Amino acid sequence: MRALLSVSDKTGIVEFAQALHGLGVTLLSTGGTAKLLADKGLPVTEVAEVTNFPEMLDGRVKTLHPKVHGGLLARRDVPEHMAALKEHGIETIDLLVVNLYPFEATVAKAGCTLADAIENIDIGGPAMVRSAAKNWKDVGVVTDAGQYEAVIAELKASGKLSDKLRFALSVAAFNRIAQYDGAISDYLSSVTFEEEKLSESYVPSRNLFPGQSNGQFIKVQDLRYGENSHQQAALYRDLYPAPGSLVTGVQLQGKELSYNNIADADAAWECVKSFEAPACVIVKHANPCGVAVGKDAHEAYAKAFQTDPTSAFGGIIAFNRTVDKAAAEAVVKQFVEVLMAPDFTAEALAIFQPKVNVRLMKIALPQGGASAWDQGRNAMDAKRVGSGLLLQTADNHELALADLKVVTVKQPTPEELQDLLFAWKVAKYVKSNASVFCKNGMTMGVGAGQMSRLDSARIASIKAEAAKLSLQGTVVASDAFFPFRDGLDVVVDAGATCVAQPGGSMRDQDVIDAANERGVAMVFTGVRHFRH
Repeated sequence: MRALLSVSDKTGIVEFAQALHGLGVTLLSTGGTAKLLADKGLPVTEVAEVTNFPEMLDGRVKTLHPKVHGGLLARRDVPEHMAALKEHGIETIDLLVVNLYPFEATVAKAGCTLADAIENIDIGGPAMVRSAAKNWKDVGVVTDAGQYEAVIAELKASGKLSDKLRFALSVAAFNRIAQYDGAISDYLSSVTFEEEKLSESYVPSRNLFPGQSNGQFIKVQDLRYGENSHQQAALYRDLYPAPGSLVTGVQLQGKELSYNNIADADAAWECVKSFEAPACVIVKHANPCGVAVGKDAHEAYAKAFQTDPTSAFGGIIAFNRTVDKAAAEAVVKQFVEVLMAPDFTAEALAIFQPKVNVRLMKIALPQGGASAWDQGRNAMDAKRVGSGLLLQTADNHELALADLKVVTVKQPTPEELQDLLFAWKVAKYVKSNASVFCKNGMTMGVGAGQMSRLDSARIASIKAEAAKLSLQGTVVASDAFFPFRDGLDVVVDAGATCVAQPGGSMRDQDVIDAANERGVAMVFTGVRHFRH
């Protein structure tokens, strides 16, 4: 057996080559990889000795040769192929070990020049990988150090690779080539070409939305069904998932997550991550039905549940703090589909152990507080439309106290200002039209997803009444401006004394006049938070 090793990332390659040599495999290699193996005392033949042609053009040309590709592509079961190899003095290559130039890592660096990006486009590597992967029945192709162990295990056990492993390696290889070519296309089609600035040090400006989108996703699991039982579904994750995102979580117990569980869990998790203080978010049908902050997880849950106990039944619950015994004892009394947190104490896990259907998800948040959490949010939102795709940057806007513009005679109290910031944060995660009443760091009534903003506000009032909560003295956040004063009148009639809204309506002054007339404070945020 002959193996050709040519890797950019040399992690584990020496140990892998040593194992191959110990199994009697002949080693071929190129450039830096050959030098490294030789320095470690391994017998290795340079590819240039095989091709009788030197590496040239600064290494751009070294493996693009019939003695390499013929050895990879020849079918051993086709006599004409083997005769052609014999005629031209070409030996077969049975194992290819290649990982590609670090194009993705190069272009991700700040200040990456166009010249650096171009030089990190691998040519020979992908060509060899495609050749070996196409001929998978005869050639094993290794494109990741994580595959070394399985290859060595099979070679030790039977002296050869099984069809099953070779096919799996081939699929992984073609996937890697697709990812690599997609990254190159994404980069080059995002570059704003400025001929007059071309030089070795030229750092091009880039369009946020490339000319061709090549999103890469890896299947995590098939799901039992989709949004409805007659639909099929699967969960995929980004090729490079953001730290602290839902798909990085580990399910500790419970039934398999459903399509709807995952959609609702993502809504809850994204919302709870936005709070610095201990927080709890309860979601039902993609909308927060209870959100609160407290001194700890238990208090935050108690307040969040109080908002809407009816809707919380069978809901999705997320914490941004470790779930301890006290929080677990409170939650376990209710019917919950999914419970998420950065961690669970041993006592909390023991409390939920008998509840075998409750899905517990542990999702590690990035370290460093709220600023680091921002890194864990999805950088881009996508929505399919008929034969198309809508892409937009994620709604990661954070409102600061200094951003609030008081437009009424009455000024908000310091306590109201803090509740306004809380209410505004919640409103961002509520489906439009959204009206969110809050007080003392908890939601008091949530109105979501109505065609009329008035109806959303009325529903929030109905919810509060059903939960036996008074809206007197609450603040309210509206995700978009009030086009008429009637929206303001509805929330004030319900008991709100302070209102946050984006502003920007042609009738802003009419609404401001109405707020002054009703004796309430109102602030403009300057941004809206539509969520469809």
